Amino acid sequence: MKYLLVAILLFSCTTLYAWTNPDNSQYNPNNSEYNPQNSQHNPDNSPHNPNNSQYNPNSSNGVYDNSGNRTGYRTNKAGSGYNYYDNNGNRVGYSN
Repeated sequence: MKYLLVAILLFSCTTLYAWTNPDNSQYNPNNSEYNPQNSQHNPDNSPHNPNNSQYNPNSSNGVYDNSGNRTGYRTNKAGSGYNYYDNNGNRVGYSN
């Protein structure tokens, strides 16, 4: 019983940390879609950049679904992490 209580406590603390970690927050300026480094209008993130184009067979940053269809692309964020965009350049997510 004592071990179960410790396990539940540890799990809840790590889960709470993940929810409250400011690095993961959508309100963190580094993660904001309004940050110019995360914008689709930044040339590095644009779907018109040949490195991000779905028509470039040598593109190495494509994101694919389980059927092998390209659904978008990934770019590096400033600092660390990635921005994820659909094939039209709409930002759909990020990771740290």
